Amino acid sequence: MPRRSDSDYEQRRQQIIAGALEVFAHKGFEKATNRDIAIAAGINSPGLIYHYFRDKADLFRQVIEQHAPALQLLSHSDELMDQPPREVLTRFGIAFTEMLKHRQTIAVFKVMLSEAMRHPAVAQMLNTVGPGRSLTFLGRYLQHQMELGVLRRMDPGAAARCFVGPLLAYVLTREVFPQPDSATLAPATMVATAVEIFLAGMQPAP
Repeated sequence: MPRRSDSDYEQRRQQIIAGALEVFAHKGFEKATNRDIAIAAGINSPGLIYHYFRDKADLFRQVIEQHAPALQLLSHSDELMDQPPREVLTRFGIAFTEMLKHRQTIAVFKVMLSEAMRHPAVAQMLNTVGPGRSLTFLGRYLQHQMELGVLRRMDPGAAARCFVGPLLAYVLTREVFPQPDSATLAPATMVATAVEIFLAGMQPAP
């Protein structure tokens, strides 16, 4: 059982993360201030944030990681390397689309997508937190499965993009450019379809 001080520390840390999520969802990264975050988190001093996080970028990274199930899955990437492609890709797809259940996470996604187009430094930071890690893991995993003879040999980076692309398009056509079937096309159906089509194209040549 954690000590009282440890428990208090983690409780305050989570309080700041929750406040930061709210602020980032409304203002993005560049315009969010420590004062905004402190007010949203219900703490007295903006400077207290630095007791729990190195800087605003560190806080942002931890907010995103805590609210992005796909990134949480990547923390166990070594355990996934030898598991079957259908299982791993399905788990990744479900984790990726899980963010659709959390409106504030989607709000952050929209704001950050817009901000990244205007601020290269923000784009680089966001890429380091999410897309870069995801594509690196999938590329490594697919290459390993190709070497085992489970999947057809091709450029693993291109293959990783071919798998992630439909999932990203699904999120965009639900949340940014809604389509007529947005309300009826379930995430589980999209993931199962993406995995099925991807694996059909990745079958080893006879």
